Amino acid sequence: MKKEIDVFDYTKEIINAVKNGVLLTTKSDGKVNSMTISWGTFGIEWGKPIFTVFVRENRFTRQQLEKNPEFTINIPYGEYDKKILGFCGSNSGRNVDKIKELNLTLENPEAISVPAIKELPLTLECKVIYKQKQDENEIPDVIKEKNYPQDVDSSAPFENKDYHIAFYGEILKAYIVD
Repeated sequence: MKKEIDVFDYTKEIINAVKNGVLLTTKSDGKVNSMTISWGTFGIEWGKPIFTVFVRENRFTRQQLEKNPEFTINIPYGEYDKKILGFCGSNSGRNVDKIKELNLTLENPEAISVPAIKELPLTLECKVIYKQKQDENEIPDVIKEKNYPQDVDSSAPFENKDYHIAFYGEILKAYIVD
């Protein structure tokens, strides 16, 4: 059961959740994958509600988004198992079926092909309408040094040398899974 919502009525909940982590879920070639993110923006561009996610170049999630430019944002709302965000933030979908390992419940989507996750019920269904790679020459050195150290491998789970691609997702549906 899903309760459709006006996404802007939940702005505070969405922004506060992003600070602590939400799931970015993708689906390609029959595989559903969720990655924890704590970088994201929510607003209006081109007169449309937009959620922008930032995904490093060499992440499995980026490959998924290139194949299928749709995603859900799965947001904790109420009580939830915090290990979900920890596990999805420290394991790659290249090597692990996170949905299976965590026994997550997939909910059929309304407007796209990527499912919602019942355990993190506030859901935004998004379709990528624009993407852009960050211009490393425009990033201040202090931010580059902290977030893009060049002496680490590209597969490092947190800060690594890869820059991000911004995927602007038009929010087509927003709801809470009961």
